[in-house]
Amino acid sequence: MKFVLCNDGVCVPPKCPVVDIRSDKVIIGEKENVCTLTRAQFDILRQKIINGEI
Repeated sequence: MKFVLCNDGVCVPPKCPVVDIRSDKVIIGEKENVCTLTRAQFDILRQKIINGEI
């Protein structure tokens, strides 16, 4: 699954961050400014967001 994070309906694709969820990793960012997480790391991040910790 891959989706673009746009703000207020204004999307400039080269500048909007992308979340690319793959079976073994999750890539977050834009162009060369990316963070790659394992699925386990992403699950921890997701749970912290859901719990309101971050």
